[in-house]
Amino acid sequence: MNLQGAIDLGALAKAREVQQQRAQNPKVDYVLDVVTANFEVDVLQRSLTVPVVVQLWSPRSAKCNALTPVLEKVALEFQGKFILARVNVDTDPQIAQAFQAQTVPMVFAFVASQPLGLFQDVITDVQFRAVVNQVLEAANAAGLVAETSEENDTPREPEDPSDPRFDAAEAALELGDWDTAISEYKNILKATPNDAIAKIAVLNVELMKRTDGMDFDVVLASTQTDLDTQLAMADALFILNDYETAFAQLINLIRETGGEERNLVRERLLNFFEIVGPADPAVVKGRVALSNALY
Repeated sequence: MNLQGAIDLGALAKAREVQQQRAQNPKVDYVLDVVTANFEVDVLQRSLTVPVVVQLWSPRSAKCNALTPVLEKVALEFQGKFILARVNVDTDPQIAQAFQAQTVPMVFAFVASQPLGLFQDVITDVQFRAVVNQVLEAANAAGLVAETSEENDTPREPEDPSDPRFDAAEAALELGDWDTAISEYKNILKATPNDAIAKIAVLNVELMKRTDGMDFDVVLASTQTDLDTQLAMADALFILNDYETAFAQLINLIRETGGEERNLVRERLLNFFEIVGPADPAVVKGRVALSNALY
């Protein structure tokens, strides 16, 4: 791909701004905001030594805003074994045009300057880790060695081997087979009922199943007041990381409903609390509000 000729003074200014930001905060050098002017250096040339995952996104897209924190989280976990390069297609449409992107989010990778198509939708962190591992396998086959930051020169403890109990569930996740993934995780819980990873995984996959194909913008703009629509709105808010609003949505429903409906809403809220974790400020605040709503 040749982007020469598409470079202008505005793009060069943005490239310099990105470089200044990276110089001020080198610890996050493995998550980059890339523009047309520095695409060749920070993506194509860099992919000769470390795989680069490219995310085409738009701040106007709810799906993009849901996916971005997932990609960033996994990029931070992998500590430079791959680079995440983010391209805002609103401000740099040339790159999107070069890849004939019809919609965002669109995620692909470069290994030794060769593009690899990955996916075009919101996925979970579990799914993205599986995708990254496939990219790293391709990088190993190409003879690439992942970069590490200068501050991480000290030897690291060997990583724990993957748990084979989760292989079937993760394989189903890669295929988007939510029902099989849920079943496999529940099989793990039958054998080890207190497995925290499997518990959270079930809740996450159930959420992905409910929101699969959901148009978040349409759902959140709905004026319907029926329970199913209100629950869908809470799911959309939650997956967009607006935890406080999602919790408030469900707590209001708890105040307004009774019987089985109230139990259903309460269970959904408790599942959200479980996914986020007890220490999160939104959960602490939400539990207080839940107690007030119940009693």
